[in-house]
Amino acid sequence: MAKDHPHVVMLPWSAFGHMMPFFQLSIALAKAKVHVSFISTPKNIQRLPKISPDLQPFIHLVSIPFPALASGFLPEGAEATVDIPFEKMDNLKIAYDLLQQPIKQFIGDQLPDWIIVDFSAHWAVEIGKEFGVPLVYFSVFCAATCVFLTSLENISKANTDHDVLPSPESLTSPRDFGTFRSTIAYRKHEAVDMHAGFYELNDSGISDSDRHNKILLACQAVAMRSCNEFEGEYLEAYKNKIGKLVIPTGLLPPEQPSAKREISSDGSPNNVIFDWLDKQKPKSVVFVGFGSECKLSKERVFEIAHGLELSELPFLWALRKPNWANSEADALPPGFVERTSEKGLVCLGWVPQMEILGHPSVGGSLFHSGWGSVIETLQFGHVLVVLPFIIDQPLNARLLVEKDLAVEVKRREDESFCKDDIAKTLRHAMVAEEGEKLRSNARKAAKVFGDHKLHQDHYFGQFVHYLKNNVTRRSF
Repeated sequence: MAKDHPHVVMLPWSAFGHMMPFFQLSIALAKAKVHVSFISTPKNIQRLPKISPDLQPFIHLVSIPFPALASGFLPEGAEATVDIPFEKMDNLKIAYDLLQQPIKQFIGDQLPDWIIVDFSAHWAVEIGKEFGVPLVYFSVFCAATCVFLTSLENISKANTDHDVLPSPESLTSPRDFGTFRSTIAYRKHEAVDMHAGFYELNDSGISDSDRHNKILLACQAVAMRSCNEFEGEYLEAYKNKIGKLVIPTGLLPPEQPSAKREISSDGSPNNVIFDWLDKQKPKSVVFVGFGSECKLSKERVFEIAHGLELSELPFLWALRKPNWANSEADALPPGFVERTSEKGLVCLGWVPQMEILGHPSVGGSLFHSGWGSVIETLQFGHVLVVLPFIIDQPLNARLLVEKDLAVEVKRREDESFCKDDIAKTLRHAMVAEEGEKLRSNARKAAKVFGDHKLHQDHYFGQFVHYLKNNVTRRSF
């Protein structure tokens, strides 16, 4: 049944690496005149970007608070992964699952046409069945990550047979997909962490893997933030593996900032940033940013700092003040800012990342290789230096290396890395003659990653067509 203005409910996991792609998906749907109810907790809703007035009639931000929790169960005011230490992650999942009843009430009252769901809300399966609302699973990960993880288990046995769980060792082996052999896999230390976090039962009573598989089995289609031009072979392998309709939504690249900048006269940090960038040579600056989810230890921050200094390259480092630092001065090695003042700029706190990446002086990025950051960076054609830490980041890093779009910083067996390897890798990517192929490939990739017409009109248009033309006719 066709419907010109269907209503979809968005259920993202409470992590900004998930909420932001779901929000970008919501914006794109609103532009296509699809009504969206985006559900999260109040503080998370408040931290989302502002919605332009012309789209506000189509997007309803629905704040549903966590029910009363025991004192100390989560840090005060914590509603997302960025707000909590790692050891409280299971508690956040428990709190998230307590949203099931109010969300069920909302869906029962609204009777939307679709529920677009993340891996986490496994109970949406029962809600959808009860009210006759079909599910679409929206993956915020690339196809290569999805097919690597899905290929490791018999998903039809999800939540019933834990004997099918892979071993940590199996996560270190690249996959042969028949038509091609992949090179991506986890390293030993990464595999141990990923196995514990994704496959093993946690205090919420269900593993992340079982959450994911339950939704994958029940959904009518999988929407994936990807495109054939970048990883068509992995998309095809994923479709073959799960036997479901897989719809690439395109990469949903964020809108590129306008060339015109708002200049204020108050000496704001943004003015300092862009005044500094304006003085640098084109494509000479390395942007360094590891986001808010990667909580780096003092040793790692200091090693990165020493590596940047050793590289002698111009750099702009967006560094969130770590919890272990008593002051901003404690967040960096003694004397680092003074010694690098001619070459670099460190910004502690939030920065306008898209505007920085779009500046002509920026030519490369040292980052964690999160999928959203990959998309943001490659649309500008910057060369990538990757230093992955958690979840999908290692697989993204290996995929980018496989595609000759990145070079990865060397790690030791114990996960550590050294300043010399950071400096060497940065110079290889940014200025060395042997890195020219990388730089050329990055420029070519911008034609795909930055092609808004391709992603919006072609890919996203197909996804919207599917939603509008496959609305379920209810019998009640």
